[in-house]
Amino acid sequence: MAHDAEDVRSLLCRLGDHVRELVMDARGSAMSDVVGATAADTIYAVDKVADDALIGWFEDQWPDVRVVSEGLDEPVVLGSPEWTVIVDTIDGTRGLMYDKRPAWCLAGAAPLGGSLADIAAAAMTELPVVKQGMADQLSATKGGGIVAERIDLRNGSARGLEVRPSSATDLEHGFSQVAKFLLPGKVALSTLEAHLFERLGCHVVFDDEYLSNGGQLYELITGRDRFVADLRPLVVDHEDLASHPYDVCTSMLLGEVGGKVTDPWGGTLDVALDTVTPVAWVGFANKELADWIGPILAEIVDELPVR
Repeated sequence: MAHDAEDVRSLLCRLGDHVRELVMDARGSAMSDVVGATAADTIYAVDKVADDALIGWFEDQWPDVRVVSEGLDEPVVLGSPEWTVIVDTIDGTRGLMYDKRPAWCLAGAAPLGGSLADIAAAAMTELPVVKQGMADQLSATKGGGIVAERIDLRNGSARGLEVRPSSATDLEHGFSQVAKFLLPGKVALSTLEAHLFERLGCHVVFDDEYLSNGGQLYELITGRDRFVADLRPLVVDHEDLASHPYDVCTSMLLGEVGGKVTDPWGGTLDVALDTVTPVAWVGFANKELADWIGPILAEIVDELPVR
């Protein structure tokens, strides 16, 4: 069956709903146990719950597709695909498995043979912590604007949600940060961040480390953060300690609300849809911030001996 981009958006939302239900059912188990590893990442027990069900869902719901996921050693090709779907079933595992912060199911689809820049539909679905009664889902087709809903977890009903990134043109008294999640690279990234904010003339900038690229994008899309950069591949040689294409497969959603995502030098963020390529990316709440911060960040990335 042929699917257009709107069909695909709807399917990706349904996939997110399925993963959310699986994760909610698994809560209370030993979610933080390490159960394996792939070339892409460490696999925790909570990851396995969703990863094990992924291909079965596609076989039932979308049997003509090529699937790429961090939980798969190789892409899985079903039927005669016209689309590649790249999935991070649980982005933000470490926060979710300790019930600290929601994680996200991320999914993006590009025409078969396409890359990250070719993603034509994407959806991100919130995977809630135990005390949450609501969970959000954001989705879009490229150029079609964003669809945002808040789901009542008691009965599954959904209502529209207005989302808007910050219109601020400076960083003062707002949240902005260079990601410094893990010990490798922390000193270099902190130094880079300090130089950047000094060069920008910033005085009061708040730091909030959301250990999830999907979560970082959500904070930008909903107006909570103004600027985020995840530059780990520039300072860390270990590929498994960096972001990968599945972590940023929903980045087009920020563009649909007027924000901007680039590579560290201000260029188009574009990589192959695989599970191993390290990705460094920068997100801005609006074009004005991108025009101001982007060139200075690019200079600092080139100047500093960060590796």
